[in-house]
Amino acid sequence: MWLYVVALLLGLLLLRRWHRERQTVPRLSEKHVLITGCDSGFGNLLARQLDARGLRVLAACLTDSGAAQLRAATSNRLQTVLLDVTSSKNIADVTAWVRERVGDQGLWGLVNNAGIAIPTAPNEWLTKEDFVTVLNVNLVGLVEVTLSLLPLLRRARGRVVNVSSVMGRVSFFGGGYCISKYGVEAFSDSLRLEMHNFGVKVCVIEPGYFKTMISNVENLEKNFHTSWKKLPEEIKTSYGESYLRQLVAMLKLLQKTYSSDLSLVTNCMEHALTSLHPRSRYSPGWDAKLLYLPLSYLPSALSDALFTSFCPKSVG
Repeated sequence: MWLYVVALLLGLLLLRRWHRERQTVPRLSEKHVLITGCDSGFGNLLARQLDARGLRVLAACLTDSGAAQLRAATSNRLQTVLLDVTSSKNIADVTAWVRERVGDQGLWGLVNNAGIAIPTAPNEWLTKEDFVTVLNVNLVGLVEVTLSLLPLLRRARGRVVNVSSVMGRVSFFGGGYCISKYGVEAFSDSLRLEMHNFGVKVCVIEPGYFKTMISNVENLEKNFHTSWKKLPEEIKTSYGESYLRQLVAMLKLLQKTYSSDLSLVTNCMEHALTSLHPRSRYSPGWDAKLLYLPLSYLPSALSDALFTSFCPKSVG
């Protein structure tokens, strides 16, 4: 009897959640959304997706060519701007540019999507500068862009959508990428609490592995070899060249799990921006839901045992 009652209550809760999440924010055609990292990947697809839905998209690209290609593929509503998130002056200029366009109604949405993964390698193969390069884009740049635009977001009682990763939940490779994504999670959690009374909602997107420029195997493999060549002989001897070969082999094996359907991610971003009741976290991708997120709740001894069974083995 109790099982039926529990099943009924669970069903009603799921039905209520489904109904709430289907409710859409009114007057979307009047709302401005700024997206960073629109040259390719998730940002590019989201810009086109939101433009097709009628929103006023402000697409921040790193290159002139990326901006031109995006404008050619979208309506006249979409506007582009060049943004290097590591440049404080550039961020200040773009903030002023956004303020001119949104006026008194403020900025409805900010999607912090810009990110890099290289340099990445086993931690001992990297320098402090290698870590800083990634952290400046993925974390410090994201924080500065957000802080610069918060007054406009508060005015609109809008949305901040931060792109993290399943690697913000589990970390099994070195370099600044996982560190930066853990930081994005922490920043988003504190910001969500602080913005609650202002009516600004903060959402985190935690994708699994998808085929984008960040996960490009050729670039990552080249990056591993570059790091290896710079190492002192003592470190090379400790790890052995077989470690490098195993690292590349593991990367190619992981590539087979990548999803090419980027809309799984951009649909979550769109929902975070347009739903009256967005989720605090979205985890697009089967690997995120069925593998990485469950692993993140395991005791460290168990997750370590699983990851080390797949990791390369050193000779030292």
